[in-house]
Amino acid sequence: TQAVSGHLKKASAPPMRRLMEFPLEEGSDPQPGDEVKVSIFEPEQYVDVVGTSKGKGFQGVVKRHGFGGGRATHGSMFHRAPGSIGQSAWPSRVIKGKRLPGQHGNKRVTVKNLQIVKVDEENNLVYLRGAVPGADNSYVALKRSKRG
Repeated sequence: TQAVSGHLKKASAPPMRRLMEFPLEEGSDPQPGDEVKVSIFEPEQYVDVVGTSKGKGFQGVVKRHGFGGGRATHGSMFHRAPGSIGQSAWPSRVIKGKRLPGQHGNKRVTVKNLQIVKVDEENNLVYLRGAVPGADNSYVALKRSKRG
């Protein structure tokens, strides 16, 4: 947007694909255009990883919520359907929060307490033990875990 481009021009920074804000520790005095390196992290430290999960499109209740489904034999025609979604005369509506088919994935996810195995300052990489949300080459944010 025009506001973001003006913000970057003031900091004499080139246009960026993604711009993120992070809270800083007390006592640090960064200047516009300063880089944040991975040297702020240490091995054996625990971090929370925030990212966007892989999108899986519009899915039914079996895949989206793990419903069991009906029997597949003996003339049953109830295989992957959700079943009853409410009552009849009262309250005669679907209760909010009912688990139904819909968009699966492509949501902001936080994976907590992943341990840093190695910090490669030369290539500006952090190696983690555990699952990181999102597709390959997607953006994630690391923040110090409350665990330590």
